[in-house]
This record gives sequence, C-alpha cells and structure tokens, in this order.
Amino acid sequence: MIAAGYCGSRMPFAFFKGGTKVTHDLVIEQMRAVAKLVSSEATVRDVIVYENTWYGSTKRSLVVVTGRLLAGIDLGDKPEVTIDHSAKRITMRIPSARLIGIEITDMTTYDERGGLWNPFRPADRDTIQRQARAQLTAAGGTLGLLRHANESAVHLIRALLAKDGYTVDVTIRGAPPPAPPG
Repeated sequence: MIAAGYCGSRMPFAFFKGGTKVTHDLVIEQMRAVAKLVSSEATVRDVIVYENTWYGSTKRSLVVVTGRLLAGIDLGDKPEVTIDHSAKRITMRIPSARLIGIEITDMTTYDERGGLWNPFRPADRDTIQRQARAQLTAAGGTLGLLRHANESAVHLIRALLAKDGYTVDVTIRGAPPPAPPG
C-alpha cells in the first residue's frame, strides 16, 4: 500500500486525458513574469556644454557622457485581456513602452574652466548631471527606442502565450507613430 502511494505520487498523470486551460489569471500572471524581459536597451553618447556667468565671470565645462537607456512595458498598468475559448484566440491591449531606466556609465570632462569670481561648486556638477540625463533621454527618443521596445514586447508576448493552439493578438495602447519610411 505504501509502495503504491509512493509510486502514484511520483508518476505523471499519463492515464488521464487533460490539457492546459487558459484563463485570464494565467495570462496576467505570465505577463507579469515577462515584464522585466520586455525591454530594449541602447548605449548613447552625447556632449554636454555647461556655461554659467555671474558678475561677468564665466565658468565653462565640456563633458562627454555615455549612458545606457532601458525601455520597457509597465504591465502594472493593467493590460486588457480577452479570451475566446471557442475560437482559441487571446486578444490583449498592453500599455505603450516608456523609458524605465537611465544609467550614466561614463562622464569624461575635456575642459573645465572656473571664472575668477565664479569657481566650480558641487551644485554645478549636479546641474551637469541633470543636463546629461535630460540629453540622454532626448537622444533615446530620436533613436526610436520606445518603438523598438513595443515591437519586442508584442513579439515576446505572442511567443509566450501562443500555446495549445491559441492565436494571440497584441495591440499597444498609445503606441508611438510608425517609423518614417526610408
């Protein structure tokens, strides 16, 4: 009796015909697990020119900044999911990608000159850091990083959920306009 119980608990249920039942909760749970995987990354380099004048005394700095931009889908913003079991179709509307991280990996100062009455202070370096983050963010927009993140998300979600013969339709809420031809 003990051996039968042990063997029964270790054997797969090959004797029972069954399958996976796709439910709304299952789709959402799988989507949340993917949230960290759906992203695009770009390494960007830009030049920061900082200038500040006080009582005719000007301080200047020329800095080259390199950073990593990470874009992805925030699935905490409740994706809309509809499941049609008879047609074996899953329809989803997910939020558009957004910039979720900016990591400055290197800042190299090529020129820094303080003014006679206007020396560099920590607040100036903080301002340069903020300017660097703003310029890297703008550069990410011109690279089409969000568009790429949206495309990656759609592809990954389709691959993840297209199981047991289901067809997956994924659309993006508030998607950026398509890339210009050329």
